[in-house]
Amino acid sequence: MGDHYYSSQPGAAHERRKLETELRGRPFTFISDAGVFSKTGIDYGSRVLIEALDIAADARVLDVGCGYGPMGLSAAMLAPQGRVTMVDVNERAVELARENAKLNNIHNVDIRVSDLFEAVEGEKFTVVITNPPIRAGKETVHLIFEKAAAHLEPGGSLWIVIQKKQGAPSAKAKLEQLFEQVEEVTKDKGYRIFKATK
Repeated sequence: MGDHYYSSQPGAAHERRKLETELRGRPFTFISDAGVFSKTGIDYGSRVLIEALDIAADARVLDVGCGYGPMGLSAAMLAPQGRVTMVDVNERAVELARENAKLNNIHNVDIRVSDLFEAVEGEKFTVVITNPPIRAGKETVHLIFEKAAAHLEPGGSLWIVIQKKQGAPSAKAKLEQLFEQVEEVTKDKGYRIFKATK
């Protein structure tokens, strides 16, 4: 496989940059780098998901494929009495996410290097969020859904963003096999936000 943002150790030369943005009405500063997903700015799909999230203040959240941290850190802000575990296979992304948590003064996070769910085996969460790595292929994306279902408590929910042209219909069909209830929370510019409740 070539060098992708879902490589464990990206070979791309460092190209650190500072991103100033606002998410859910709060200013954030992120450091990004070459070899990570959406290095030049927070991608539109992640933004749509962040704006749609409805998370309890004490939720235990898992962010699968956290990248440099925008979704997980936003979730941590929405769940001040909760805890957010952020995982990514990309070691560079995990280092950046840890740096960005400190930079934004967010402490209720636990950020781990993990190939999908490896580092959270046996743990249960109330919410799982993911902007799945479409380029890793449909099998990987559907595996994330299956593992998310296994890691959710009864009544817990999986939130995902996926573009219609990148397989939203088949993703929804897969979610309907795994979860009691699947709803399209919102759509924006071809991006669909699905909430699947166990």
